[in-house]
Amino acid sequence: MTSTITALTLAAGLALPILLPAAPAQAGDFNGTWRVELVTESGICDSRYNYAVFIAEGHMRLASATDSSARMSGRVGPDGTVGLTVSNGSASGTASGRLQAQTGSGTWKVSALCSGRWTARRSNTRTAQAE
Repeated sequence: MTSTITALTLAAGLALPILLPAAPAQAGDFNGTWRVELVTESGICDSRYNYAVFIAEGHMRLASATDSSARMSGRVGPDGTVGLTVSNGSASGTASGRLQAQTGSGTWKVSALCSGRWTARRSNTRTAQAE
């Protein structure tokens, strides 16, 4: 199950279509650390996973993981759209969704093993940006 857990690390990033901000967003609007919870809705994975994901100028990386062999590659668009892939050994997964100013949600899937939904909340600590 370690590969399944790590593959879910992808959650860390993630979201579902929600209302967009009224003003045009910039890729940097989502910078900082986000706490992500994945909930399994079908399959053989554990029922819940929690991760921290760091976003900088639209690029996502895993900020916490129980398995250091996990690899994550993801992006957040200026409108908050999230797309990412995660792999660990032979297991791979994807996540998609949308972030808003402080929250986000979406769906995830790890190969044929399991799938579910994720929610994200911006951590209180934000990254300073030069203007």
